[in-house]
Amino acid sequence: MHFDWKIFLTALGLAFILEGLPYFLAAEKMPEVLRALSERRPRELRALGLTAMLAGLALIFILRATG
Repeated sequence: MHFDWKIFLTALGLAFILEGLPYFLAAEKMPEVLRALSERRPRELRALGLTAMLAGLALIFILRATG
């Protein structure tokens, strides 16, 4: 199996863009958001992370199945 570095690095670049968007678009609100996140229990943060990963996986699965 061949690992496609171009696709991997493109996906990583897109992840960086998406991660940076809130800081760029709503820099004034980010301290409040980060403070609210820091007050969450680790279990809640894990559930949020798992939900985001499953949503991403579902999106990739759907796109790969239809294309």
